[in-house]
Amino acid sequence: MQANVINFDGKTVGKIELQDSIFGLDARADVLHRVVTWQRAKARAGTHAVKTVSDVAGSGKKAFKQKKTGNARQGERYNVHMRGGGVVHGPVVRDHSIDLPKKIRSLGLKMALSSKAKDNALVIVDSEKLSAAKTATFAKQLKKLEISSALFVGADALDENFKKSAANINNVDVLPTVGLNVLDILKHDKLVLTADAVKAIEKRLGE
Repeated sequence: MQANVINFDGKTVGKIELQDSIFGLDARADVLHRVVTWQRAKARAGTHAVKTVSDVAGSGKKAFKQKKTGNARQGERYNVHMRGGGVVHGPVVRDHSIDLPKKIRSLGLKMALSSKAKDNALVIVDSEKLSAAKTATFAKQLKKLEISSALFVGADALDENFKKSAANINNVDVLPTVGLNVLDILKHDKLVLTADAVKAIEKRLGE
């Protein structure tokens, strides 16, 4: 399949051939869901924890004497049912990541790319290089292109002026090709790839 290549002024400067095996698939919600779930689970820190009885600082002395207090008999003052005591069955430090075959992860990325192409939400630009780091100027160019929410994907080494110009614009994110992922693609209305990024993606995901 062919796609137009434009510049930031919105003018068509050429055409590019996109591989159907990467940009022409039918997206499946179950595959995309599995990849997004895997990605979000892997991003969880898993550092949540509570203090059990053995972690609470304090003496192990009996709370009060066994008899003649009018209270139910108690052992440690830091048992789980006592005020200030430990917590039972609380969260512990653990790894939340789940396993997902590499083929499914690759297929999910292809389907995310294909879904943008099918919805006419895929934009190919000739280059991400800007002459100066000007956020206001870049915002005007995005408005001209009717882009309000987009993920920009460039080559492995992104242009510094481009990164600085896009840094403070809401709903606009910038990634190198190596950082391309399903969740960020689906989060934005449009996907903007440079011509170099297309080649790198096809090399990465090509059969």
